[in-house]
Amino acid sequence: MITVPEAAEKIIKRSRYLLEAMSKGFINNSSLARYIKPEIEEMLIKKVNESSIIMALNRLQKTLEPKSKYSNIFKNPPTMMTRSNLAMLSIVNSQSLNEKYDKLFRTDNLQKHHLVLTIGTSESTLILSDEMLPHAKKVLAEEKIVSEITNLSSITIHLPKEATSTPGVFYFFLKSLAWEGINITEIVSTKSEFTFLFEDKNINKAFSVLKSLFNADN
Repeated sequence: MITVPEAAEKIIKRSRYLLEAMSKGFINNSSLARYIKPEIEEMLIKKVNESSIIMALNRLQKTLEPKSKYSNIFKNPPTMMTRSNLAMLSIVNSQSLNEKYDKLFRTDNLQKHHLVLTIGTSESTLILSDEMLPHAKKVLAEEKIVSEITNLSSITIHLPKEATSTPGVFYFFLKSLAWEGINITEIVSTKSEFTFLFEDKNINKAFSVLKSLFNADN
């Protein structure tokens, strides 16, 4: 039979947010005990005293340490680049679409525009400058466009070479944006870059949150 400490640990450890918040002492264990009490009682199939949950959380908290040292790879604040006036198209994959990739990239002054193509198993995503949208829609006129989103901006973070072999690097950024309630429209990454796409209304707050991760006082 599962015990109260085991049930509490199972609930906490399945959530990276709770795990990290508890390890840093950000959470009031009495409030957390009241919150998880119904689920613990469901797991144990019996009523549980709230004080026993608090004791279990207090003991668990003493054993928790942040497991990922992802921020240590950033010896200096990384370069962050913002870009505005972007749009995103999602297109259903097809044989004819494959034949149109070349046309998408064959446009005047491509270097001054932004164009990123991500090919998935059933859909492809095209992130492009607003100025290129008419050209792209003309090329894709006979394709099935699932969605079109405009008024987007991006933040690109340049990653150190150690990022690809360090667990939790992406989580380091994602959890901070999630805690601030900032929605991410799309994510694109390469070996040396991590790019977030946001609605224009969220870009300033998102940049502020990401930049604050590397403040000297943190």
